[in-house]
Amino acid sequence: MFDCHAHIYPSQFPGRAITDILQEAKLAGVKGILSVPEKLSDVEEIQALALLNPIIKPCAGLHPVQVGAEGKVRSVLEEEVGPMVTKIRELNGRQKICAIGEIGLDFSPHVLASELNPRISAEELKEQQRRVFSAQLVVAKELSLAVNVHSRSAGHHAISLLEEHKIELAVLHAYDGKASSAKRGVDLGYYFSIPPSIIRSPQKQKLVAAVPLSNLLLETDSPALGPEKGVDNVPSNLIISAQEIARIKDISVDEVIRVTSENALKLFPSLNRNE
Repeated sequence: MFDCHAHIYPSQFPGRAITDILQEAKLAGVKGILSVPEKLSDVEEIQALALLNPIIKPCAGLHPVQVGAEGKVRSVLEEEVGPMVTKIRELNGRQKICAIGEIGLDFSPHVLASELNPRISAEELKEQQRRVFSAQLVVAKELSLAVNVHSRSAGHHAISLLEEHKIELAVLHAYDGKASSAKRGVDLGYYFSIPPSIIRSPQKQKLVAAVPLSNLLLETDSPALGPEKGVDNVPSNLIISAQEIARIKDISVDEVIRVTSENALKLFPSLNRNE
């Protein structure tokens, strides 16, 4: 099994040893974990961790939601993407990233209405998010890297931008849109990764029922989106996603693991690297 979207680095798990989390994952049959950052300092944490733990497959990208003063979330601003693009190019040149992500759009009302951006309208914040996303899609296309996409409350908007930029390699993680709107993504050859929270999410269950197994991946989004709300999620919970997909599609868990693993290796070839 491959965890195709997780935030595995020390600042995400204060007070807990990452090495213990990784050992639990290995014992649960997890062969690789795509660790996705949200900001530049996260990239450095992931790189340091990956040097010592080959199971970690590092990514780099700027999330559409950032944390501002007093820990309050805000929408990303266009001027923030330049340093991340520079870092992506640098790491790709040294074959140090598996994909570009976590990138995308987040049109959640609480993000767009943040008091941290009082002089910027919600519509302008959406446009800035689109420009940040697009800047990273341009680099992904140029470098032939897959993108790991966040699309909360903006599913069809994200798919439209992916199509506009002629992106061929993409996973929409924890997609929260309607199953019907995911069809365009399937038609374009995109993948949808499913977290363990599916066991408590009718929306995710409908998504899995509608999307072919050939377009599904497994993820945890650790430490978020676990089987139990409010409890830190970990990569060893990946089997829960596989079991629920198997239940919904009335196939064996082994078949889900086999096909989703094949899908992961198609989208992220560097998962085969052991260094």
